[in-house]
Amino acid sequence: ENGTLMVDEMNDIRIIGAITVVILLGISVAGMEWEAKAQIVLLVILILAIGDFVIGTFIPLDSKKPKGFFGYKAEIFMENFGPDFRDEETFFSVFAIFFPAATGILAGANISGDLADPQSAIPKGTLLAILITTLVYGGIAVSVGSCVVRDATGNVNNTIVTELTNCTTAACKFNYDFSSCQTGCQYGLMNNFQVMSMVSGFAPLISAGIFSATLSSALASLVSAPKIFQALCKDNIYPGFQMFAKGYGKNNEPLRGYLLTFLIALGFILIAELNVIAPIISNFFLASYALINFSVFHASLAKSPGWRPAFKYYNMWISLVGAILCCIVMFVINWWAALLTYVIVLGLYIYVTYKKPDVNWGSSTQALTYLNALQHSIRLSGVEDHVKNFRPQCLIMTGAPNARPALLHLVHAFTKNVGLMICGHVHTGPRRQAMKELSTDLAKYQRWLIKNKMKAFYAPVHAEDLRDGGQYLMQAAGLGRMRPNTLVVGFKKNWRQGDMRDVETYINLFHDAFDVQYGVVVIRLKEGLDISHLQGQGSKSPSSPLNLADQRLLDASTQFQKKQGKSNIDVWWLFDDGGLTLLIPYLLTTKKKWKDCKIRVFIGGKINRIDHDRRAMATLLSKFRIDFSDIMVLGDINTKPKKENIAAFEEMIEPFRLHEDDKEQEVADKMKEDEPWRITDNELELYKTKTYRQIRLNELLKEHSSTANIIVMSLPVARKGAVSSALYMAWLEALSKDLPPILLVRGNHQSVLTFY
Repeated sequence: ENGTLMVDEMNDIRIIGAITVVILLGISVAGMEWEAKAQIVLLVILILAIGDFVIGTFIPLDSKKPKGFFGYKAEIFMENFGPDFRDEETFFSVFAIFFPAATGILAGANISGDLADPQSAIPKGTLLAILITTLVYGGIAVSVGSCVVRDATGNVNNTIVTELTNCTTAACKFNYDFSSCQTGCQYGLMNNFQVMSMVSGFAPLISAGIFSATLSSALASLVSAPKIFQALCKDNIYPGFQMFAKGYGKNNEPLRGYLLTFLIALGFILIAELNVIAPIISNFFLASYALINFSVFHASLAKSPGWRPAFKYYNMWISLVGAILCCIVMFVINWWAALLTYVIVLGLYIYVTYKKPDVNWGSSTQALTYLNALQHSIRLSGVEDHVKNFRPQCLIMTGAPNARPALLHLVHAFTKNVGLMICGHVHTGPRRQAMKELSTDLAKYQRWLIKNKMKAFYAPVHAEDLRDGGQYLMQAAGLGRMRPNTLVVGFKKNWRQGDMRDVETYINLFHDAFDVQYGVVVIRLKEGLDISHLQGQGSKSPSSPLNLADQRLLDASTQFQKKQGKSNIDVWWLFDDGGLTLLIPYLLTTKKKWKDCKIRVFIGGKINRIDHDRRAMATLLSKFRIDFSDIMVLGDINTKPKKENIAAFEEMIEPFRLHEDDKEQEVADKMKEDEPWRITDNELELYKTKTYRQIRLNELLKEHSSTANIIVMSLPVARKGAVSSALYMAWLEALSKDLPPILLVRGNHQSVLTFY
């Protein structure tokens, strides 16, 4: 008012603002008690200032009339009631500047951790604050709009008139002509930012009230923002900000957050243009309000039992409308600032979604995901299965998922984003101990699957043995239509050294799977699958290296995590099992790591019909829309295998033979009853042709597919109870030994491929 400046107008704002924010920082650092005391002092000053203004409106002085203040007049109220925007200002440009005055709504929620009873205090305090603020803002606007005209010169000599000519403003009725203000004036509602001081009874108290209001808002923001930021950092959502999670003192004060907020505030103070800063602040506040409104709506939409709003008049659709209005107003105020805000918020959201921090807030997104999954599962249950929608849904007998990573990654390669994958783990042993392990393992291994980006479920069960556990899983795993239809097991590499009762259990698991209409896949790597004895030894120091076999096993366990390169997937389709043996290789080639691999198809045939069989198979594959690089018809598939290979097979099965012809009938019968897995002489002779076929197939596999990335082959099956477990395991051993990774596949004879 008096033109007293330290440097100039803009730099004075910077100097005073910087000093003020330093003082506020000191109050914040001192703790919540000092902040609360400071807020009470500021509130008292603010109430006195408002009272001073209200009293002043009833005391019109002649000295104030040239400045446009005439007391309560209906004519002034009516003139000021309508809009009169100037200098390219609009409703929304003024709204953007005024909006920060109403941004204290979240002040209580922001310091909820320091409130004695936040559940009661926040809604009462927030609603009362909104009500009182609305009444005060509205009352002051109406009061000043009823007392002061829009334009006044402030010049006593030039404004008093004796004759009124062409004067139509409200001031004219009170013998004042401010028509000269068309070229600009210093006073009036449109020109004088200190109009409340002019109206008041004691002007300095209004300045104190303005300071009180602004300092109160600044102090609330300076205290609450760091506390929210500290909570965010404690969740480690953005690891780069972890340092700001540390608290100090008995109240766990976020001193580092206070300092960061102070620096941000200081940066905006140095801009020194309130009208430039206000729209930016308004946009971010509107964005936060939009998100809060939408979060509340989303929580209601998710129908989570934990979402129980206590506010009697709450309505989810009002929340949605509020969110939409906030977004619209953001663009109306300042479109480029709104876009910038959206980009920042979206970037933060994408980062959190991608990183998937290990935090659990019981979010509405989680609740809605559950609701959608439940609704879609129920809807899916009412739809009949169709061959066009068949997808391999695999129950993998992995044990602990991290014990057989190669098995897991290979199956994941053809089920990812296509079908269900459940990792079955059978716990045996004392029931009480096993049940404790179930609960801890469920959380532990499901987290492991998520961390390793496996789209799979972990399903542990307690049972007497593997077979019982497998039966439980095949009967109970899954939900509605999302149930496994294919059992996947690793090849039992050590079957000759182990207890043959375990082999009996292993083979019976296949028969159980066929009984419940499952397909069966047996996966074998020549190095083996189980690395549980090597857990934590992958990074051993050079002073204690792994032995060669273990090193090869460890290397093989990661081979399906790498890009497979330009090689072949060899499909040996020897039986029509419904098409599963063809579907799995096709699904593999649709994945990024396998897309460069070509499918080669091998079939059995007669030497005099090789061309005919090749053309017929090519036609069939074309109708199935399965790309292939080559088809090979093997006319010598039924040729007798080499003598040395037959001898090796006989040597392998020798320890498991019964040799009943060399024993008394009673002794042989008792031995067969006690050890049903033993191979009888009669059985061996009866299935000699099938035995030779497995040995011969292994010879052909070594001849044609030794360089393939992976082999997919029809699994030989034997009638339940007709073939002993030892002989069947010997067939699988003879068929699949010394080869690249091989999948032995047998569908349940239901079609999984269609021409249409």
